[in-house]
Amino acid sequence: MKKIVLLVAISMSIISCNKTPEAKEYKTAYIDTQKMMEDYTEAKELDEKYKTKGEVMGRELEVAAKNLKAEMNGFQQNAMAKGQAWAQQKGAELQQREQQLQYAQQAMMQQLQGESGKEMDTLVKSVKQLIKDYGKEKGYDYIYGTGDAATVLYAKDSYDITKDVVKMINEKYAAKPKTEEKAAEKK
Repeated sequence: MKKIVLLVAISMSIISCNKTPEAKEYKTAYIDTQKMMEDYTEAKELDEKYKTKGEVMGRELEVAAKNLKAEMNGFQQNAMAKGQAWAQQKGAELQQREQQLQYAQQAMMQQLQGESGKEMDTLVKSVKQLIKDYGKEKGYDYIYGTGDAATVLYAKDSYDITKDVVKMINEKYAAKPKTEEKAAEKK
């Protein structure tokens, strides 16, 4: 009898050791973040805004550069006729203006990068929050990101929710009152 009880106890312990714990099923998905930002209306508008702003600022610098180039061409023609002292003074002045033009171009680029960087950071924060809300609403345990900074090396296409999220954030953006329209109405 002792042998049977001992045998049953050993059998039970072996069976309990072989039993694998049940794995919890997680609902997961991924978003192609690069594609999402390419298709997101607000991101496109932000990109276009700074592209246009850069072109406008660039045109102003182009005019100044053309004027400077014309003066430099005139300088070369007049240098012989007006003498060495004039040529040295005018040459130094033109060189200083060329340097100022380069500084202005660098300052413009830094200004554009700074402004667009701040707005893009705000946009990214907002999109992250929208994705978080979307995940909670749809019952996801994890939503991964792919794109430039890939955190998913492989996933089935059926887990790709990029289109759904792009649609959702574009709808939310379209429903959001535009601050520029409000500013124009005040004027």
